[in-house]
Amino acid sequence: MAMHQTQAPGARPVKVWTDDVEPSAMQQLRNIALLPFVHPHGVVAMPDVHYGIGATVGSVIACDRAIIPAAVGVDIGCGMNAVRTSLKAGDLPDSLAALRRAIERDVPLGAGGQHRSSGWSNPNLAGRLAHITSRHSAIARNQAPSQLGSLGSGNHFIEVCIDERQDVWVMLHSGSRGVGNLIGRYFIARAKRAMESRLTSLPDADLAWFGEDTADFRDYVQAVQWAQDYALENRRRMMEVVLKALHHTVKPFTLTQEAINCHHNYVEREDHFGRNVWVTRKGAIRAREGELGIIPGSMGQRSYIVRGKGSCDSYHSCSHGAGRRMSRKAARKTYSVADLRAQTEGVECRKDDAVLDEIPAAYKDIDTVMRNQRDLVDVVHTLKQVLCVKGS
Repeated sequence: MAMHQTQAPGARPVKVWTDDVEPSAMQQLRNIALLPFVHPHGVVAMPDVHYGIGATVGSVIACDRAIIPAAVGVDIGCGMNAVRTSLKAGDLPDSLAALRRAIERDVPLGAGGQHRSSGWSNPNLAGRLAHITSRHSAIARNQAPSQLGSLGSGNHFIEVCIDERQDVWVMLHSGSRGVGNLIGRYFIARAKRAMESRLTSLPDADLAWFGEDTADFRDYVQAVQWAQDYALENRRRMMEVVLKALHHTVKPFTLTQEAINCHHNYVEREDHFGRNVWVTRKGAIRAREGELGIIPGSMGQRSYIVRGKGSCDSYHSCSHGAGRRMSRKAARKTYSVADLRAQTEGVECRKDDAVLDEIPAAYKDIDTVMRNQRDLVDVVHTLKQVLCVKGS
């Protein structure tokens, strides 16, 4: 569908790429559009948009000389990594159970998952974090060294997929783990304290922001950029481990496409409509003209490798996935483990109560999401999962 927009008196426009927006998410978007520093072009909502904590998931917000920490959120730098291999579908064993067990053994999983070693193996990340924590001791106690190269929980995953040409891909989804969560929560609280006298005039207290002329702003930018770099390295290291496990399972192979490693929860300085602004993508990826990105479905749907069209209307952005259509609690009330097994038939994955809230039916239809953003991206490859490792 074509983009459509709404605009309340005294607010920036809200531009939406879907007609499937829950009222609570639309109210969040309208609240953001009231903020004085939002780019005159307005607030953008992707076709996978849904209600989120702090700000709407599937939103793109361009701010002039300000950043809203809660809009970036606590899963800082969360994103995707994918590589294509020289393997064909026929090169995979009939059962992928052994490969799944190897990945689950070698990659720490779950909210507290971490490696046994607690020392840093990346001097650059270690030194930068030490500088940040010297100013903000509340985030000094973290598991950053031991969690580097770990998956996490929730909707984070590792997958083996087959594309339309029967090529084998490895794809994974994770972010900055516990340290990113700690940084996010710390600076969200700090923004609220700094604006305590003005919170009542905000449409939502979670929209407390840092102005560019403050020390808090500079410290937050330093910390959030560190967390985004940590997330990139986290995904890169996991990919190395997964490819090693795959090497032990099948015949020798090479990588035939360089890794696509992209954030979909982050903030970055960019130029749009003649202004140098801070762009927050919360549940959206950058889609500049010719730029490759990854849009995953749920564990039983298709996923897509896409090429951006560079749409100015969307601040060069597109969706980050299918997007939830129901909460985790609602999914558990609505579906059974038997439903999960039926909806993930043909996928080597966990099919138990621990991952029931990730059932495919809890997500929007990925093909509808893709149709709604045909003016934002072109599909390069269509991937179908054959193996999925969840961190829950």
